[in-house]
Amino acid sequence: MMAAEQNKKKVKVGMISLGCAKNQVDGEMLMASLEENGFELSDDVGICDIAIVNTCGFIESAKKESIEEILELCKLKEEGRIKKIVVAGCLAQRYQEEIRKEIPEADAVLGIGANGQIAEHLKKLWEEGTPVECFPPKTEMPLCGSRTLTTPSYYAYLKIAEGCSNGCSYCAIPMIRGGYRSRPMESIIAEAKGLAENGCRELVIIAQDTSRYGLDLYGELRLPQLLTELCHIDSLRWIRLLYCYPDTITDELLKVMRENKKVLPYIDLPLQHVSGRVLKAMNRQGDRESITKLIAHIREQVPGITLRTTLITGFPGETEEDFAELAEFVHETKFDRLGCFAYSQEEGTPAARLPGQLPQEVKEHREELIMEDQMAIMMEKGEAMVGKTVEVLTEGFDRYAECYFGRTAADAPDVDGKVFFVAQKKKPHYGQFVRVKITECIDGDLYGELAR
Repeated sequence: MMAAEQNKKKVKVGMISLGCAKNQVDGEMLMASLEENGFELSDDVGICDIAIVNTCGFIESAKKESIEEILELCKLKEEGRIKKIVVAGCLAQRYQEEIRKEIPEADAVLGIGANGQIAEHLKKLWEEGTPVECFPPKTEMPLCGSRTLTTPSYYAYLKIAEGCSNGCSYCAIPMIRGGYRSRPMESIIAEAKGLAENGCRELVIIAQDTSRYGLDLYGELRLPQLLTELCHIDSLRWIRLLYCYPDTITDELLKVMRENKKVLPYIDLPLQHVSGRVLKAMNRQGDRESITKLIAHIREQVPGITLRTTLITGFPGETEEDFAELAEFVHETKFDRLGCFAYSQEEGTPAARLPGQLPQEVKEHREELIMEDQMAIMMEKGEAMVGKTVEVLTEGFDRYAECYFGRTAADAPDVDGKVFFVAQKKKPHYGQFVRVKITECIDGDLYGELAR
């Protein structure tokens, strides 16, 4: 019996994980759980027994991408290349009824609260063959656990909290993910040490609101203390902060960034807008004056800091004057990195019911104007780098361009640019830190050569 059990063919599972880095971490935990429970992981989701789509349901474009991926898998199932389809993640949580009704080919629809029991649900699906639906409370979603990394070994995302309690009027995240829940600091540090032991050199700290870490759990903001503890992990080289809200940027946090070389002078600061009237309608704090003062203060406290932000154009009621104020602010502030998105009217959010909904073409035109100006700013900043030598984390080799590429401290993975460089004698390995002399800037990308 034992021999028969051992020879039993493992069920092969493939996964597509969509959306943000936070969802990517969730997917890595799902895969680790499946592998620990006897499933075989497949690199090709198109040829497996069970295909999982870890969906995103944040904005309209993300929802469309998730649905398209599910429908592609349905075609593969019809062709006999895969046997079962599982829909998980944010879209499943948000639109469970619609998925069950509109996509009957999906064999299982699982809410985020079911992530901790993923192996149990898939085993039931495979052995019994009956559709599985499970939507436990969102709070049952595990905050931590083993992960099968989908990033290269030299960097990893570290999620320090789940959910959000800010209540921005345009955002569906609290509906999908629930309220803000910080992880215990001990658990985060233990995970970071494990990642470092396995070769991780860059930690990218993420949450829906990273700078609010600890307030719910400890009654105070604990991100500075957490960063200080992480700096004690010897083999870590870079610690990067994403998704820090402006109202929780403290002097203590800036001091930690200034005084600890491992904490990169890089902050992703999602502002969304600067018009006080628009921000109030978004249920966010501040106005142009207060935000301008904050940015000046950050730049003063952490010299040479790289500032990234995200903005929304075409929010309900955004006038020409509001947009002009935003555009002028972007031009004057000269962010190092910037992403801009046309407002997405998300059902169930307060903003979806606001008067003054703007035509899609207006929203997109305003987005284009912001990004055109930002591209000029990026070109200006890139050209200023010519002749300088920078530290680069080597990430790969471009066979077509016949050169290596990597990222500087100013470039977050997946969202920012890369540095392309040639190496005549020494051939750097992936994950190695090297010094690169910048020789030119083309369309905002930096090019250089390995420094002697």
